[in-house]
This record gives sequence, C-alpha cells and structure tokens, in this order.
Amino acid sequence: MSDKPRTEPGVDPGTYRAVALSTPETGEEEWLALREPLESGWLTQGPKVAQFEAAFAERHQAKHAVATTSGTTALHLAMLVLGIGPGDEVIVPALTWVATANVVVYTGAKPVFVDVDPQTYNLDVEQLGQSLTARTRAVIAVHLFGLCANLDALKAVLPNSVAIVEDAACAAVAAYNGKPPGALGLLACFSFHPRKSITTGEGGMLTTDDPQLAELARAYRNHGAMASREILQLGPAPHRLPAIDLLGFNYRMSDLQAAIGLVQLGKLDRYIDERSRWADWYSQKLSAIPWLNVPQSPAGYRHAWQAYVTMVNEDLAPASRNAIMEILQAHGIGTRPGTHAVTDLGYYRQQHGTKNSHCPVATRIEQKSMALPLHNRMTREDFEHVVRILRGV
Repeated sequence: MSDKPRTEPGVDPGTYRAVALSTPETGEEEWLALREPLESGWLTQGPKVAQFEAAFAERHQAKHAVATTSGTTALHLAMLVLGIGPGDEVIVPALTWVATANVVVYTGAKPVFVDVDPQTYNLDVEQLGQSLTARTRAVIAVHLFGLCANLDALKAVLPNSVAIVEDAACAAVAAYNGKPPGALGLLACFSFHPRKSITTGEGGMLTTDDPQLAELARAYRNHGAMASREILQLGPAPHRLPAIDLLGFNYRMSDLQAAIGLVQLGKLDRYIDERSRWADWYSQKLSAIPWLNVPQSPAGYRHAWQAYVTMVNEDLAPASRNAIMEILQAHGIGTRPGTHAVTDLGYYRQQHGTKNSHCPVATRIEQKSMALPLHNRMTREDFEHVVRILRGV
C-alpha cells in the first residue's frame, strides 16, 4: 500500500491533510478507569454511576443528577416526569437535532415548532410568545452548538405554568450569566455522544433541583421500579421486591460508561478552554473572508463550542455552500451543515403537516451553514490547514 495520502483528482497532495470534523479525546486514563468495574463485577448501573451523577450535579450546580443511556432518553424522561401526554403542546426550536422533537411525539403530545434567531441559532423569543396556547406545558430550550439560550428572555414571556426544559446536549459547562446549564431551568438534559465535549461512548444525564422529579426519573429509568415504603422503612431483604406502579424503560447507564465519564468530567474545563481559544483564533483568521460569517459568543455567555458553525453568504461566495464543502472534503477537511431544520424533515411534513415556509430562518441555516473542525485532538497545523484552504477557495 502507498504511504501517500489519498486525494481527489486534481488536488495537489501537498495541500491534502486529513482533519476530522470531530474526534473525542480519550487515552490511557479512560482505559485504566475501566479496570475497577471490570474487576469488581459491577458492569451495569452501580457505584460508578452514583459517583458520576454526584460529580456532574455538583459541577452543574444541580441538586440531583440521573444518568441515562443517551441525551435522547434523558429528554424523554424529562417529558415523562412532567406528565406530558396527549392533548399537551411542547414548544421546540425548529433548528435542532430531531431527537428534541421526537421525545415530545413519544409521549403523544404535540411539538409546536418556533423559528430561531439568525445570530444565536437559538429560540426566537418574540415568536415564542406568539406560539403559546392554553395547552402549552413546556418549552425545550436548546443550547445549540454550546451557546445557552437566553433564559431571562424566555422566562419573561412564559407563564409560571410552563416548564423550561434545557436541551443542554451540546452545552456541558457552558454558562449564562455565570450559571451553567442545569441551574437555569426546571430540568436539564445532557449528551455524552462522541461528538459532544465529553463522552462515555453513548450516554446522557438529567439534572434537576426537584427531588420528586429526580425520584420519578430514576424510577422511569429502571423499568418503573421504585423502592417500596416497606423497603425504605425496614431496609432490604431477600424477599422484598421494589414496587412497580409506572410503565418504565431500561434507560440505565453502565458503570463502565460512568468510569469513563468521571475521567472525562475531570478534563471538561480544560477541553472547553482549549476550544474557546481556537474558536477565537478561527474567528480572527476567518473574519477577513467576506462571504463567510463566523459564529458569535455574546457578552455574559460561556460558549461550550461543541461545534464551530459558520454561514456561507452565497451572494458573495465564489461557489455554493455545497461546492465549498466538497472543496474542503477534497483537501481532507470534514464539514457538515449545522443541523436539521426539523420542520423540513419528511416525517414531520407527512405526519405533522409542517412546511419549509413555517420556519424560514431554520431552513436557511440548514441550507447555508457549515460546521468546521473543532475538537481537542486538533493541532495548530490542522487549524492552519482549514484556514488556508478556506482562504484559497
């Protein structure tokens, strides 16, 4: 086999460098962390999960944390513990990963899509106020790409009866006015997918200050099993089984995942600091490109930079967004659109009657956005390669 990099026809091999869009940083510490649960026999949910939950709750200023199999299942638990079901409405930003809307449908409730702000990519608060009805039970405030939603503005237009659920899948250790996700709404949900700032392979976390909601979430996570009053009063005994009064699910995280999560959590602030520095560097180097709009990090926010999402102005660009992405790919650089406009997806158009015209800002962002590589395994040479190819388009 040749040691030369594989390039596209017409691409100078000297200008090719493989730079993945996203790669998790893991190493020997994560590898060694697996030893204890493997030797102890605790492979499913056990003491490591409890340690991870406690550490994550403390870091995010929440009283309770419930580890789950994914960010999606954490969001589903949030809907369940709020009692959301048929006849209810939940407001969802139109620009988000589809799971944010899907969990509402899982309960039989109706997702009500609201367009997003073109600068922050988060919920457009003015349109949110126009979408409230007597059936609105909750708003899922997505902290998209790592930038927190404007919680003060949301709370100003929402009645007290409407719960705020933070979809913080991209925003571990982000901050809004000095407070992290998990301390901003009634419930917050995080993801540990490999594209996120820290990973457990797959995994998620629900946080809340409400002890009753946390107890319900733990029960739903474990097939609906709750410790019976007899067990709580008299302690465990071989003949006592937990009460099951709920239709629950198997959403339990394993101790193997939690062991990795504890190591990753210890690195999280360093990861975000590194990403922030390189995001600033990107913005400085790319701001001179007239057809490329770089993302913003407003004052008062700590951006978690799960993704660095630019916008291509095709009126000024030498080629279409798609053609530019293909040029970058030919030079080894991974890109992708920011995320879906959920209202444009086939399922929601067919089953919920959404149309591309319903949320035009979300549609435009899907069609014109371009996420650039930004992760903790990138080197200076990787970043410089991305900028060099973009400038040469």
